[in-house]
Amino acid sequence: MPTEHGSTIYKNDHPVIDAGSVMVFRQAGCLIFGKTTTTEFATSFKGPATRNAHSSAHTPGGSSAGSAAAVADFQIPIALGSQTIGSIVRPAAFNGIYGFKPTWGAITREGQKFCAPTVDTIGFFSRSVSDFEIIADLFALHDDEKGTFQDIKGSKFAVYRTSKWDLAGDGTIEAMDKAVKLLRAHGAEVEELDLGPDFDQVIDWHLTLVRLEGATSLWPEYYQDKDKLDPVLAKGVEEKHKISRKAQLDAYDGLAALRPRFDKMADKYVAVLVPSVFDEAPEGLGNTGSPVFAATWTALHTPVVNIPGFRGKSNLPVGVSLVSARLRDRHLLKVSEAVGHIFEAEGGWNKQSRSG
Repeated sequence: MPTEHGSTIYKNDHPVIDAGSVMVFRQAGCLIFGKTTTTEFATSFKGPATRNAHSSAHTPGGSSAGSAAAVADFQIPIALGSQTIGSIVRPAAFNGIYGFKPTWGAITREGQKFCAPTVDTIGFFSRSVSDFEIIADLFALHDDEKGTFQDIKGSKFAVYRTSKWDLAGDGTIEAMDKAVKLLRAHGAEVEELDLGPDFDQVIDWHLTLVRLEGATSLWPEYYQDKDKLDPVLAKGVEEKHKISRKAQLDAYDGLAALRPRFDKMADKYVAVLVPSVFDEAPEGLGNTGSPVFAATWTALHTPVVNIPGFRGKSNLPVGVSLVSARLRDRHLLKVSEAVGHIFEAEGGWNKQSRSG
């Protein structure tokens, strides 16, 4: 099957061995329907020709553009994707479906072209959380602590709007407000979570690592034929030396120190409600939209599930996400399924919707 990484450097490349994640699906008896479109090396923000499943004039997001659009368009039930910053959460939110980024390292990355190995995570798209439960069984995901979640009523959630909340558009602001109201209306307790100033650097540290490791990962392609690389990616390789040693160590050490601290805070709640994207999908195909809201959870290695259910001013879907501590993937899926039923039924958008 052609595997070109969205780049002419790999034009007509046909690997003879499946990636590890595809191998698992194939061995389970799944029909591998095809290869979906991605941005260049799942890294570029330049949009491919793929269109949003609900509006041909809008981006499907990236980098896992084709995977999200194909699931949302009912062409396939599930699809694989990868996330370095927000490449599962963002396309899922823009296309009105569920997106699941497991805990970092939970899914094999064998055979995947890396961008930033310390954060790159394989994940999945579906129109229901129940499909993710099947996938979790397939990949042997388990929580070593038995979850106690039974029902939304009586459960305690947190809401965290991130340090970049000032960038949120009307669609996301309204979706988050409505999500909180719906949880409370169904008997949940919801309180605002303040992670404190130490976490304000998470997104900047994360982007430092992506720039650093992305440049390292693309060095072979740059060395082979830099003129075939997206100029933005080529420039990133050329400017790797501008990232100081101090900046690199601050990013690696800072994130490593914050991960267990967030786990401890998140474990006080059944889940943390967070924004998925700035707003609805931007108009046009030239840019896949900002992944910044999802960056925190990629950097902290936590599992995250985008939940559809809300609609923006342009009649396009807007998602919100649920997050938990690391290695509580099965717990998060159980909570997400219960929350998803509510948001889809009462949020104004559901997976059967078509904006026309």
